[in-house]
Amino acid sequence: MWKGLDGFIEPGSEEETLVRTIDMGRLPGHVAVIMDGNGRWARRHGLSRIEGHAEGSKSVREIIETASRLEIHFLTLYAFSKENWKRPRSEVSRLWRLLRDYLKREDKMLMEHDLRLVAIGQREGVPAPVIRELERVEELTRGNRRTTIVLALNYSGRSEIIDAVLSILKDGPSDPRGVDEEFFAGRLYTAGTPDPDLLIRTSGELRVSNFLLWQIAYTEIWTTPVLWPDFRKKHFLQAVADYQKRDRRFGDVRSGRDKVAGP
Repeated sequence: MWKGLDGFIEPGSEEETLVRTIDMGRLPGHVAVIMDGNGRWARRHGLSRIEGHAEGSKSVREIIETASRLEIHFLTLYAFSKENWKRPRSEVSRLWRLLRDYLKREDKMLMEHDLRLVAIGQREGVPAPVIRELERVEELTRGNRRTTIVLALNYSGRSEIIDAVLSILKDGPSDPRGVDEEFFAGRLYTAGTPDPDLLIRTSGELRVSNFLLWQIAYTEIWTTPVLWPDFRKKHFLQAVADYQKRDRRFGDVRSGRDKVAGP
């Protein structure tokens, strides 16, 4: 058993069987998650949508702990898209309150597990109490190194690309030939963060929903019909195990494994 999972994975469980199939030397360095299905979960259980979101926060905690115990370096969670403002005002207000309360409640857990929290997206428009709490936890966890938790808040992949272009137009190089992929990536919200190796989407939907459009060019995608409030460490381990079966070529005719092995 991987030492980081001691006491977290029950002996003889399905999770333990999955762990034994995973090569801990080939874990994805960055996992991104589209957390979908809170509303449908609530409807199936005769609850309000906000109760579905509250239940989903339990999944957030478990997946953060799972990723950190596996020592996955980056975990990006799609928490609130710019399109989410179209929802009823009461639901949006409660969503922001849930996030604020979550940050207040989980700061000790982040410190205990050596986790750093950062947020990406447009902060303009996010309620001031949420921004204050977010900035407090970002500063509190700045020195943590085990896993970086990236929250995508008020986020849009298209807006991110437009903002990068505007930044280049404002103060980019005078010679446009200096704008290559590396330069452009440095103007994105995720500058300094490696592209995701694995993207997980829950609830069975087969779309990327305006999420990390530039960054997922060669990301492996894993979908599950499981709704987000029911998503647990077992499903995360299933995604990692499936990821390790993929042959990542990045447009080459040789597999990544061939290139590592050499001629």
